[in-house]
Amino acid sequence: MTMTTTGKLWGVGLGPGDSELVTVKAARVIGQADVIAYHCARHGRSIARSVAEPYLREGQIEEKLMYPITTETTDHPGGYRGALDDFYTAAAEVLAEHLSAGRSVALLAEGDPLFYSSYMHMHKRLTERFDTEIIPGVTSVSASAAATGMPLVEAEETLTVLPGTLPKDELVRRLRDSDAVAIMKLGRTFPEVVAALRESGVIDRAWYVERASTGAQKVLRVVDVDATTVPYFSMVVIPGELNNPQQVTPGAGAAGEVVVVGLGPGAARWTTPEVRAELARATDVVGYKTYLDRVTPRPGQRMHASDNRVESERACMALDLAKKGARVAVVSSGDPGVFAMAAAVVEESADPQWRDVPVRVVPGVTAANAVASVAGAPLGHDYAVISLSDRLKGWDVITQRVRAALDADLVLAIYNPGSASRNWQVAELKDIVLEFKAPSTPIILGRDVGGPEQSVVITTVGEFDPSVVDMRTLLIIGSSTTTVVDRVGGPVAFTNRRYESN
Repeated sequence: MTMTTTGKLWGVGLGPGDSELVTVKAARVIGQADVIAYHCARHGRSIARSVAEPYLREGQIEEKLMYPITTETTDHPGGYRGALDDFYTAAAEVLAEHLSAGRSVALLAEGDPLFYSSYMHMHKRLTERFDTEIIPGVTSVSASAAATGMPLVEAEETLTVLPGTLPKDELVRRLRDSDAVAIMKLGRTFPEVVAALRESGVIDRAWYVERASTGAQKVLRVVDVDATTVPYFSMVVIPGELNNPQQVTPGAGAAGEVVVVGLGPGAARWTTPEVRAELARATDVVGYKTYLDRVTPRPGQRMHASDNRVESERACMALDLAKKGARVAVVSSGDPGVFAMAAAVVEESADPQWRDVPVRVVPGVTAANAVASVAGAPLGHDYAVISLSDRLKGWDVITQRVRAALDADLVLAIYNPGSASRNWQVAELKDIVLEFKAPSTPIILGRDVGGPEQSVVITTVGEFDPSVVDMRTLLIIGSSTTTVVDRVGGPVAFTNRRYESN
């Protein structure tokens, strides 16, 4: 009785294009394999084969796995994805016949076999049936970085690899959220990629690398590339700011700007990716010292802390730094447009001396929304947001607005309810509320929501004790349709969006 020994499937990474970048192990396996397989278009030519050619020997079987389509135009009933799935299944069976006959198969893959490679589709279909081994290869990302001659990332910088086939809006979002970036799969996608680079504000830091590591290699600034000449085997590389020579530095003729950002109410997870990206790009960070403690500066980044009562002075300092070429991030807790620094910066920027300084505002999660999310959905209908601080407006104005909101049956989100120097306003607020609302009206006390001392209490206006409120507390006072429901895990509040009149 004879036993048939199946062959072994090798996933061979060839590197980015230079035959001398093929690893010693890959070269040995290519030379020893019974079958050399590679994917190719209908014309039959294969870049992978040309890279491996110095290591081929006479007598090897060559198996061309020829794609039926190269664009998304197809009459296949399953569409483009269906056509490819059928092709990969058929190609895997071609290789399975060789393996079942005891032949070893080296399936060639440009770059690395498991990095945007067609090999992975064969691997998933064959690895349960046959002995397989993957030989990693130098990726095109590494080769493109080497072509630029500069480090992609250093220290705590992170690298993001993106396919150029992503929708533009998604590319913009990820570009804004990244330190260093490599964008693959260009060719026909290049114009959309360029548009995303412009919209995300990073095009001046971006490099174009074509056919990295080969004799046809090109390295250009993206802004200098003719989009009609871009092949599929090209890449956009954006090194991290620590090593990118195109990175704008203050004092070098750079155009500065001020970006006012909101860190969210306390938890790091509530700082948006867009805000984190702006902080990473900033040369200078300006803010109240307590909020600056939430920002970890990168090497070389300058931090400018100040007292909480000098908003106008802080705004002027930020604008002055930007006028001199700095990229300034002004930080606020929560959302910068809600009782925070956005208004101060925009107001001061109206001064003629800063008229030419760009100013942007990037939103953040508000304290009111954070407290509401923990308590349920008390802001589910119309609501008013009022600060109880009388430092910038008189108490008579505050009470007038509170009464108007209560008379309109709005839910109230009360910011800055009390402090060491303001310890009587909350008690007066309670008295005003009881003029308009029943003692059973729900009230929510959210303190340090998202922080280590988080506390959320749902009670009634009648049971509410003003003495427990401090500057870190936010109050939400319900309307006539706000309801509290007891549930597993504790009570939750919601404000019904339907009134009986409707």
